[in-house]
Amino acid sequence: MWFDAVLVAASVLAGAIAAVTGFGIGSLLTPVLALQVDTRLAVAAVSIPHLVGTSLRFWLMHGGVDRRVLWSFGLTSAAGGLAGAMLYNQASSRGLTIVFGLLLLFAALSEISGLARRMRFRGWVAWVAGALSGLLGGLVGNQGGIRSAALIGFGLRKELFVGTATAIALFVDGARVPVYLYTQHDEMRGVAGAVALAIAGVVAGTIAGSRALGRIPDIWFRRVLALLLALLGVAMLSRAVGPT
Repeated sequence: MWFDAVLVAASVLAGAIAAVTGFGIGSLLTPVLALQVDTRLAVAAVSIPHLVGTSLRFWLMHGGVDRRVLWSFGLTSAAGGLAGAMLYNQASSRGLTIVFGLLLLFAALSEISGLARRMRFRGWVAWVAGALSGLLGGLVGNQGGIRSAALIGFGLRKELFVGTATAIALFVDGARVPVYLYTQHDEMRGVAGAVALAIAGVVAGTIAGSRALGRIPDIWFRRVLALLLALLGVAMLSRAVGPT
């Protein structure tokens, strides 16, 4: 019962954060669900509320999409997402947990140090970053930070930036979710209740976040997000290196 409450609270928070930053659902929900189930299964299961939340966020937005970036960067991201989803089925759960924990710590340290705001990817590097972000999305469910850093290099205004990032996330989900459903359908049926709770929380958080979180000072929002990512990263690494 306590886990259900934690999962719902984390889902609401994840949906609210993603409504403002354009990412965060996979980063927050996957390690929470992985406290109860295998990490590989957590990655697949969280892709469903991620898809629902991203779709709702896209529907609620009115900033538009840069189609040039969407059909180039977005397609390489989708291809990376498909490749990652195919590869994730061959990876060990402990290996995925370690990779996920390290990614969370890197994201937290980058935000604390200011590196995340200084990173700029341009030209072919941006396309590679798009494929890499999709690959990580398919493999461990964590893609938003790298995708956002890469998109900064295109100089999009805020509304186009958020809208394009959300549309690309939908591309990646469209590529990876069918693979998860095909390879893990029996296991995912076993966590259907948790997935339903996560969907409800993400939907509530997305709606609330689109209305309220924009009023929170950016510096405090970033500090809280970095702290959460750091704590979750440490939890994941501790679980990976602990006794089996």
